[in-house]
Amino acid sequence: MLVMRRRAGESFMIGDNIEIEVLEVSGSRVKLGVVAPETCLIVRKETKITHDANLMAARTMDPVAMQSLLKRLSR
Repeated sequence: MLVMRRRAGESFMIGDNIEIEVLEVSGSRVKLGVVAPETCLIVRKETKITHDANLMAARTMDPVAMQSLLKRLSR
């Protein structure tokens, strides 16, 4: 892991086309700005973890139970 110090108004680059700027530092919170191509997906880590866990749970669900649930929801 790379660790660097930046102040509000300073930034750093990831590759040639992603820029991360520190917009504001307040107590233990930091507000970041990200400039990246529209094709670059940017999500919070906790959102990705939850999404992946939901996909795993859906894949392990019994197909018969899934059909039953879908029938109930379509009423």
